[in-house]
Amino acid sequence: MDKNTDKLERVRQLLDGGEPTLTELGKAVGISPSHLQRQFSARYGLSPAEYLRQRKLGTLKAQLREGSDVTTALYDAGYGSPSRVYQDGAAQLGMTPGRYRAGAPDEDIRWSLIDTALGTALVATTARGICMVELGTDPRALEAGLRREFPHARLQRVDAGRDEFLAPRVRAVAQRLAGRGDEVELDLVGTAFQKRVWDALMKIPRGQTRSYAELAAALDAPQATRAVASACARNKVAVVVPCHRVVRGDGSLGGYRWGLPLKQQLLERERAA
Repeated sequence: MDKNTDKLERVRQLLDGGEPTLTELGKAVGISPSHLQRQFSARYGLSPAEYLRQRKLGTLKAQLREGSDVTTALYDAGYGSPSRVYQDGAAQLGMTPGRYRAGAPDEDIRWSLIDTALGTALVATTARGICMVELGTDPRALEAGLRREFPHARLQRVDAGRDEFLAPRVRAVAQRLAGRGDEVELDLVGTAFQKRVWDALMKIPRGQTRSYAELAAALDAPQATRAVASACARNKVAVVVPCHRVVRGDGSLGGYRWGLPLKQQLLERERAA
């Protein structure tokens, strides 16, 4: 381990043990704040501030899962007041801490199975937007996957998406799966880094690809190639979040949650268009 790596590891340890400022971290390891910001982001895929927010959020989630009351969990995780949990990014829970601890039993998710240009698709949405687009051939397996993903939510099936809320969202997804249309309201559930990756995926123009390394570099995290690949693999919104546009450095397809033949089909369709 070189000296620079030692210093960055020391920064990570300081963040795990408290809430030092960027200036304090720089003084502790002898690196200017601006250089520390860049080097830490390159190594860990997150800025020191983002790392701290994720550490606190992870502690909060663990405390809630273990049954701590909300107030105790908030303060044990390092939030100075209940309002700070939202200001510091715990709104990524997508729900209040109490509901998260209870397994989100009050989260309403409407879903439908539809026939699309790519075959059968399960489309699920919260009040905030599409949270899942799953492709497959077995309707029962698709529904089972949804229930595994959101085991405590209130799941309501809407046949053919026929209600005023779901219908336009289903149509928008069907358009995207057919290679047309643009806007789809999304409710992406993931870590801060995963959301950065998914946002970057949606900025890749149709017909183009990026390697995992290129995507990591675009996020100012060139050493986070594996984390980028992991975020792509955890994408639950097929095609709309276009992880099919990411390939290996040698141009080969790499992996794809919905199968390499479909990935090849999607890329060829986009290039032809």
